[in-house]
Parts: sequence; C-alpha cells; structure tokens
Amino acid sequence: MRIGLVGKPNVGKSTTFSAMTETPVDIANYPFTTIEPNVGVAWLPLLSPCACSELRRRKETAGRLEPTSDDDPRKGSICTPNSGSCKAYRRLVPVTLVDVAGLVPGAHEGKGRGNQFLSDLARCDALIQVVDVSGSTDIEGNPVGSGGSDPIEEHRFLIEEMEAWIVGILSTGWKRGARKVQSEGDRALMEYVVDQLTGIGATEQHVSAGFNAVRSKHPDAGVPWSWGDSELTAMASAIRAELFPISIAANKADRAHSGSWTPLSELISREGGILLPTSAEAELALSRASQAGLIEHSPGGSTFEITPEGEGKLSQAQRKALSSIAESLDSWEGGGLFGLLSQVVFGTLNRRVAYPVQDETHWVDGEGNMLPDALLVPEGTTAKGLAYAVHTDLGDGFIRAVDARSSRVIGAEHEIQNGDVISIYAKT
Repeated sequence: MRIGLVGKPNVGKSTTFSAMTETPVDIANYPFTTIEPNVGVAWLPLLSPCACSELRRRKETAGRLEPTSDDDPRKGSICTPNSGSCKAYRRLVPVTLVDVAGLVPGAHEGKGRGNQFLSDLARCDALIQVVDVSGSTDIEGNPVGSGGSDPIEEHRFLIEEMEAWIVGILSTGWKRGARKVQSEGDRALMEYVVDQLTGIGATEQHVSAGFNAVRSKHPDAGVPWSWGDSELTAMASAIRAELFPISIAANKADRAHSGSWTPLSELISREGGILLPTSAEAELALSRASQAGLIEHSPGGSTFEITPEGEGKLSQAQRKALSSIAESLDSWEGGGLFGLLSQVVFGTLNRRVAYPVQDETHWVDGEGNMLPDALLVPEGTTAKGLAYAVHTDLGDGFIRAVDARSSRVIGAEHEIQNGDVISIYAKT
C-alpha cells in the first residue's frame, strides 16, 4: 500500500514525510525542494490491541506464562514482529509514503515538474494533500508572509490539474477508440479506455464510474465519438475520485487564524473526504527528540515522557518548547498526521489486519516466532487472497485455512475479518 503526499510547493510535504517516516530529507523555504519523489515507511499503530494480548491471556490461563511484571520493557507484548514493533499490545505496521514534488497550476501543460509529478502518483492507493492553512505562501509556493492562497483554492487547483491530466490521456485517440462501438459494441469501448488508463492504475470499476457520470451529468451527450471536453471532464472527475481519494492535512495550523480551514473542511466532508489540522514541524520536533532518546513518544501521540537521558540533557527552554508543542497537538481533534493516516488506511481504504501463522495452536511460524506478521488487507479479502498476500506460492498451492481462535477449518472464499489469526495449508 502506498499513500502519496501531494500539494503545491513549500507547504510542508517534506517536513510531513520526515516526521512520519523518521527519514531525513531536504527541507527548505523555497519551491521544488523535492525534485524526485522521496519514498519511506511510516509505522502506523493498529486501531485494536495486537492479537498477542489474547495469546498472553490464553498462556497465563493455561499456566504456561507468568503475568507481566512492572519492569517488563514491552509492557506485556509477547509477539515477535518481522517488521515494526509492539509494546503494551500497540502494534505498529508499515505503510509506504511517497513525497512527490510540488504541483503548480498548469502542471498538465508541463509547468513546474509537469506530468512527471502526475505520473509519480500512478501507483498510489490514496493521496494526502498537504495544504498551507496559514496563508504564508502563494498558489505557486512562494513565501509571502501572510495573505497567501486560500486553502480551498489550493485544493481545487490540485483536483483540476489531476482531472486535466486524465482528460489528456483520454483525449488521445478518443474518436478512434469510441468508434469501436460501431463495429465491436459497447464492451469494446470499455476495454479500450481501461487499456488507455492502465498506466495510472485504473480498472474496469473506475472506468465504469466514469461512464455512469457522463450519463448522469450529460443525459443528452449522444454517441461517444461525439463527446467533447465537458463529457470527458465528467468522466475524468469520476475516475479521479474513485482512483485517487484525497484527504487533507491542514498544515501549519499552529500559525493559522482560528477557523481558517473550516470552509475547506466542510467542502471535503461533502465530498466524503477527511480533513485534520496538523503541524508537521511540531510532530517532527517530537519525532527527532524521540529518536535522540530524550523522550518516549509514540507515533500519533500528543503526550511524551522525558527519559533519564533527557532529564540530563534537556534545558528548561527545550522542555517548555516540547510541552508547548504537545499542548498544541492535543488541542486539535483527530490525532494529527498519524491520526489522518489511520483514517485514510482503515476508513477510506477499508483495510483490515490479519495475522497469518503456520501453527494454529501456538500462533507461531515455522521458526517459533509468535504472530510474526500483521498484514493490512483490503476489505473483502478471502482466505486464499490472504495466502497470496503472504507469498505467491502459498496462494498457488492453497488447500485450506484454519481460524486459529476457533480451530475451525475455513475454505478459500472465506472472507477475512479484522484481527483474524489464520493458519494456511498449502501444497509445497
């Protein structure tokens, strides 16, 4: 799964990326600091406690494990993650973030990074647009101090550029493709458009939504080969909404006037999206202090504890600054950047977590590691689909699966539920 960070230049995308991935990148107060996309991993906390909490209860009840002690560094967690970590049953799982170069008006015509920017988005499952709600930059990302671009203007130009990009792809050879209907039927046009848009990840479902939008908005559109810009724009708009759902990080909220993002929030809500106020600089400060061992801070949290090392190194001014940052983050609902990412992954994209294991009795893999993997899979994923998510060979050789909680055998088409612990049997 890949989430793209997008927006105009100089709104804090690279700061957001660095705060969420703990990856150092160039951060500067001028447009196009990012040229090539940065790719990193954000460690996202699961919404529910790790399944190892239940495994511990089972072991303690059976007398096979002593209760956790106050000095346990993992605060009860007993899983052995192959990636991420788990402490106090708070499991962190990887989500790939892509920080794309800033987009300026006219990108679909080649301005700024032009179509390269748009092509960088093609493999993303959803987008988070970082918007400067403080008004400190103009629409092209140039610092202006105050009175810069309106947040709604920033959002709309992104939508317009993306849709113009898709229209450009559709327009190439449209009449030739549309005339396939005359000789080969409606199905031929569907296949033609899907083929045209395969490069940006479109499927038949996305294209079907596009055709439905044209029928709804332009009932008198006539035959496809007579369609013009208005019909193709309607199609592109529907395809964009399905293919690239957009949520908003209302960045620099700590420097914005109260309510400056409210109109955009209302607009995004009507469109079915999510907006949360954020301060990438504030979250980056907490992240760096945590990396330096000065504080204990969990991704997405607004609170922290000063470590013994921090007690010796942090000045009173630094402690006051960190506390002020935490208070600002705590004053906003939603959990900041990680809260937004969580809503995108588990809400917009409807991801569920599944724990594949080899031994359904002890919930371990072949090497005895407890609950080594916590995989994020789309809603509707089947047991066989989970097998493919683990490894292609496991999917190809799928025989059956077992629900480790109930020890019940389940078939290939069984739909995975959130938090399932599944043992998969396959031909070797």
